[in-house]
Amino acid sequence: MFIAAAAAFAAFTSLGIWQVKRLAWKEALIAQVERNVHGAPAMGPGPAAWMSLKREADEYRRLSVRGQFAHDQETLVRASTELGGGYWVLTPLRTEQGFWVWVNRGFVPPEWREPSKRRATEPTGEQTVVGLLRWSEPGGSALQKNDGTQGRWYSRDVLAMAAAQGLAGQPVAPYFIDVAAPDQPASRPASTVTPTWPRPGLTVLRFTNNHLVYALTWFALAAMTAGALGYVVADERRLRRLADKRASHAEPARH
Repeated sequence: MFIAAAAAFAAFTSLGIWQVKRLAWKEALIAQVERNVHGAPAMGPGPAAWMSLKREADEYRRLSVRGQFAHDQETLVRASTELGGGYWVLTPLRTEQGFWVWVNRGFVPPEWREPSKRRATEPTGEQTVVGLLRWSEPGGSALQKNDGTQGRWYSRDVLAMAAAQGLAGQPVAPYFIDVAAPDQPASRPASTVTPTWPRPGLTVLRFTNNHLVYALTWFALAAMTAGALGYVVADERRLRRLADKRASHAEPARH
């Protein structure tokens, strides 16, 4: 029992220390994201920089790219947002530097999924896009796999989408850009603005950070285990002393 309790104490303590390390990592990540999101837009990384990109350091960086959209190669990806279920509208943009980058232009509800309904508002000609660098999402969702041949997309897998749209063999960025929401003029309250689709600016920037709670839980279990172990050891000593005392009283007197 003593060995099992000691092992449990060591395990709980180790898990608590691990969660403290995870807490430090998560807080550093959140701080990094905050710096990236509010920094000045940098030029979209080109092919020479792709191998050096790091997810934790570069995701959510503000980028600016200029080029032309290829609307005929638009791809819809299933989405669940604060506006409900629908689709992300991802459109490849050929940059002035000659490489392609997928741009998540925003969300559309199911009734606006057909490009013909949005033709009048499609940006044409040279465009400057400002948004956040996002990492590619290969494979699909947890329950459904992407099927490019059927046009069923459940994650924003930039290389698979590029292959499905005939861009294989051309330089395609390993990231995509979430278009930032346009600034809302102070003289025009949001309630008076006519909604347009796709709707940008829905990037989720909330990160769960429960590591402190987890750490305290593991340390509490370690303390409870140590307390129980201490009680057992103390009780064993008490019983041993009591047994020795009884044995000494029961021993016959020597003559």
